[in-house]
Amino acid sequence: MCLLLLTPGLLFEYQATRLNGMGILLVSAITLLVTGLWAWLPKYRLREAIRAPFPDRFVAILETNVPVYSKMTVELQQQLQHLIKQFLHQKTFYGCGGLAINDEIKVTIAGIACLLLLNRKSHVYPQLTSVLVYPSAFVAPRTEIEPGGVVTYHEEGLLGESWGDGRVVLAWDEVKEDASDFSDGHNVVLHEFAHQLDDETGSADGVPILGKRASYQSWAAVFSREYAALQSSAFHRDETFLDPYGATNPAEFFAVVTETFFEMPVELAEHHPELFGELESYYRVDPRAWQ
Repeated sequence: MCLLLLTPGLLFEYQATRLNGMGILLVSAITLLVTGLWAWLPKYRLREAIRAPFPDRFVAILETNVPVYSKMTVELQQQLQHLIKQFLHQKTFYGCGGLAINDEIKVTIAGIACLLLLNRKSHVYPQLTSVLVYPSAFVAPRTEIEPGGVVTYHEEGLLGESWGDGRVVLAWDEVKEDASDFSDGHNVVLHEFAHQLDDETGSADGVPILGKRASYQSWAAVFSREYAALQSSAFHRDETFLDPYGATNPAEFFAVVTETFFEMPVELAEHHPELFGELESYYRVDPRAWQ
């Protein structure tokens, strides 16, 4: 009798437990589905953005503002277009100081920046989220600690700057001027995005991610020697082929020689053949073919 009385209750308890378990499984399944979709959607959007045809108006901008584009092989042009589409999809441009962002600004900056990524696997500046563009030179606050611990504050006019928090800041008039003469060894976009590559290691020390241990050994030997030579020349105010600004620190040296490598490759190979060889190995292109 007692068994008969308890059976319905036990059955009800079993069914409720079963329903609760099914409910938990259902919620878990939905959570996994939503999480999966949330992770998949950005990849899908990126894939679709890359698959989209490269607009003719973008090609016209590259031909005008990135002169070496027209001298590249078709294969490299296609690579660059692919990288630009990814860059434009993943990075946000902000106009500062009243500047309105347009296709010319975005494609010009992305096109020059992505020259540094050709012929190698890349996540397209993974740490970078934003590009801030001013119409001309912008002012940045500076703090300096002088001898004796005295702290001074001042403002400095800049044409470009790479920040470690995922931002690059550029002056558009300088970008345009540099793009119009791609043979003088000065290019603010190349310079600041070389800093972005340098920062990917976690420290701005003039040594980007090279891969093989032997590459680091060779890089250190050549770059240390060339940097010391430029420092000595700058100290004695000797005339140098490389911009003396590169003697500021190893990070600036890497950025300066990157500009020179892409804009004056023939001269760099002549005056500093070992330095050219290290940069050619790292960037995996020979810009002499575009001259």
